[in-house]
Amino acid sequence: MESLINFVENEFVPKNEFPEFSAGDTITVYYEIKEGEKTRTQFFRGVVIQRRGSGATETFTIRKMSGTVGVERIFPINMPALQKVEINKKGKVRRARIFYFRGLTGKKARIKEVRS
Repeated sequence: MESLINFVENEFVPKNEFPEFSAGDTITVYYEIKEGEKTRTQFFRGVVIQRRGSGATETFTIRKMSGTVGVERIFPINMPALQKVEINKKGKVRRARIFYFRGLTGKKARIKEVRS
């Protein structure tokens, strides 16, 4: 049964090609929004909190500060509305899921940048 699920995922689910990113990276996600008959591109720039899942069900969570309010958004990696993902900064963190980042404010909320 599991091999059948993997076969269907590999054959029929469209794959999006995005650059490699992980928790701690600052990325910009461009995605399409439909409002009535019109479509427009909107972007969401923030820090990757986590990546979870694998294959067709993989998702990633991005967190940004909008004024003084933290906003998080979960994107499926195979969402058809995703247009592109840009990596702005590579961050150095020691965890795969940085939920502790939610409680940090000010200078403590900075993530060290990895120069490449």
